[in-house]
Amino acid sequence: MLLDFVSSAFVTLLVTMDPVGLAPVFLALTPGASASARRRIALRAVIIAFCVLAGFALVGDWLLRQLGITLPAFRIAGGILLFWIAFEMIFQLRMERKASTAEQALQEHYNDLAAFPLAIPLMAGPGAIAAVLLFSGRAGGDPVRFGVLIGTVALVTAACYLAFRFAEPIDRLLGRTGNLVLTRLLGVVLAALAVQFAIDGVKAVIAG
Repeated sequence: MLLDFVSSAFVTLLVTMDPVGLAPVFLALTPGASASARRRIALRAVIIAFCVLAGFALVGDWLLRQLGITLPAFRIAGGILLFWIAFEMIFQLRMERKASTAEQALQEHYNDLAAFPLAIPLMAGPGAIAAVLLFSGRAGGDPVRFGVLIGTVALVTAACYLAFRFAEPIDRLLGRTGNLVLTRLLGVVLAALAVQFAIDGVKAVIAG
């Protein structure tokens, strides 16, 4: 039974967070960043995502009930915020903003980027949060299962970090022109993903 719990939790979180699919998105969100800056962004994003998911495993269900917030509301809000990021990527507003800021402001922007949209909602998004809440409930207060769940979250977020790290050689291979094309293309994909987040949230509200 424990093996079934571990395998189910791992596969569900792996598919939901999709580390391989996040690698090109990471590239598109960090054009022109140095290798060291990308490593800092990746590490910060992974730590934030792990803390969010672990926190929801601990007290998420109770907190949402106390605040009267539903997961569909998370989907709608995340979709709106993610759409703005996609808009900036498509029209290169992120590049213009970075070019007009000083180095300190640029570093602050990278720190913000790690929190949103990389950590939330791309890694610790509504799907991953819902999965963690589900398996936390299935643990039934068993400390062993709960520990396994936290370990699984750590393992999948570590896989995301590896995907981000291997994105750097891809960046060198693409070059400036390839990165510009990739940024706009993935901006469109992110926009579609954002709209889908919102649609799923609205559907859940109507169904509920």
